[in-house]
Amino acid sequence: MTGVLKTCLLGALALSFLLSGAEAQCDNIVITNTWPGNYQAEFTATAPADINGLTLELEFSSPPDAVDFYSGQATKVDDTHYTLTSNNINVNAGEEIKFDFQVHYSALSPLVIHEVLNGVEICDSAFTTPTPMQNPCAETGMSPYDYAQVLCMSYVFYEAQRSGKLPADQRVTWRFDSALDDGSDVGHDLTGGYYDAGDHVKFGFPMAYTATVLAWGLIDFEEGHQSADQVEYGKAAVKWATDYFLKAHTAKDELYGQVGAGGPDHAFWGRPEDMTMERPSYKIDDSHPGSDLAGETAAALAAASIVFKSSDSAYSEEMLSVAKELYDFADAHRDIYTNAITDATAYYNSWSGYGDELAWAALWLARATGDDTYLTRARGHWDEFDYTGSEVVQFSWDDKRAAVFGLFYMLDGGDEYKNAFVSFLDWVKNDAPYTPEGLVFLDAWGANRHAANVAYLALYAAKLGLDAEENREWAKGQIGQLLGDNPKYQSFVVGYGVNPPEKPHHRSSSCPNPPSDCSGGFTNPGPNPHVLYGALVGGPAQDGSYVDDRQDYQHNEVACDYNAAFSGALAAMVELS
Repeated sequence: MTGVLKTCLLGALALSFLLSGAEAQCDNIVITNTWPGNYQAEFTATAPADINGLTLELEFSSPPDAVDFYSGQATKVDDTHYTLTSNNINVNAGEEIKFDFQVHYSALSPLVIHEVLNGVEICDSAFTTPTPMQNPCAETGMSPYDYAQVLCMSYVFYEAQRSGKLPADQRVTWRFDSALDDGSDVGHDLTGGYYDAGDHVKFGFPMAYTATVLAWGLIDFEEGHQSADQVEYGKAAVKWATDYFLKAHTAKDELYGQVGAGGPDHAFWGRPEDMTMERPSYKIDDSHPGSDLAGETAAALAAASIVFKSSDSAYSEEMLSVAKELYDFADAHRDIYTNAITDATAYYNSWSGYGDELAWAALWLARATGDDTYLTRARGHWDEFDYTGSEVVQFSWDDKRAAVFGLFYMLDGGDEYKNAFVSFLDWVKNDAPYTPEGLVFLDAWGANRHAANVAYLALYAAKLGLDAEENREWAKGQIGQLLGDNPKYQSFVVGYGVNPPEKPHHRSSSCPNPPSDCSGGFTNPGPNPHVLYGALVGGPAQDGSYVDDRQDYQHNEVACDYNAAFSGALAAMVELS
């Protein structure tokens, strides 16, 4: 990033207009405010000569719709050139000139790249090609695969998925502030959280699952996180979600579970910083409940409260309090959340119902509080929803039953929970379908994600002493499949290993640096301009075939939930190495 841009970054309140960090904007322009389709800027310069009436010729990087000059008049010369004039600005040579102006736009945010002040050129900036972002995760020398490096990269991927105002320690340099008006349609601050996948909707249901499972990995494979020096990055990934959930819980029995509409969002192929479509906010409440959404969010906050208990007790207690409220809401007012948030039906319908989320939330509250009342309530859910386990075929954002078996056994020790957990893993290892290369194939959509999920459960079972050696070896083989231990020597993690994917179905990383727009980003035959380090792509078909094709979202999209259990499994592999 150039020093000029760093100056602008430090002075800006919100930089949703900056798209890639590539722009060499005139360094006497500081953005002081931004909102969709507009930014306000402050111009500061030293007068090169006596000024008795100002004329400032501006060239923009892309066409503005209009320019407002508060101290005078703005005249359009052509699409990218405007002249600001004022008879009210009179200063002596060497004195400071300062004023504000506003830029309106509907496509790329226009930046000032050339200035002529009363006939004197004071800025002649040029577009520069930035140095591509380098992998911030160093190799560690671990073999046969560098699990520690991939774990680090997995958390880098979550930084690429961040929505809202980005922090100063953001490692993904081609992402900037975005969606800063989320929630304005309902009068709540709903900024933050994660963009779901290759799109820019914030789907609360899979986001909550992601946070729960990331927290789980930090809790039960803490040693691996410590060895890889990833504890703080893992906590930051969880907190980016939980901060958002706390905002989204706007009343006792009210939770916002989605921002953005699937159709308009998916019709837009571009950077999140460039979005201009409406982003409606959707909620559940006591009149339109959603037990699965409220229950999973409760589980996420309860699990996260354990993660932060020793380092930030006040934050931990806040999350635990909200988790209790959300679980009670989920249990008292029962329904499938997509009956309230109908837009999510086509994307994240709760096929397994809400019984698994009720038990899941109760178990995490039992673990977080040590209160056996929650364990008793979890047993009630087990009996009510007939958790025989015979029909369970995966662990995912939708179906938590296999994980419920494991967590129940950890907390209770009962044989019925142990048997259900062991039975599920035995089916996965011995009777589930596989690709010819050896990847367990539990779903045609995101096969890699499902393999990582059950590998994590096998590693967790091993940690509990259940068929420890067999489960570890099987899980090691599945993680190896994802990292390149297959006849094709194909890594499925962007930026890692041999022949990794270069064209993930992911909007923001597919967009070139400004001044180019993203109109050709979807069909670009070459690699994505930005390497989406650490993202696990969907993976092969059942016959093992896989093509690195951005347009094939079934096999090449990425998503927050894809990397959740994968991260925990990598930490477990670090512990075993």
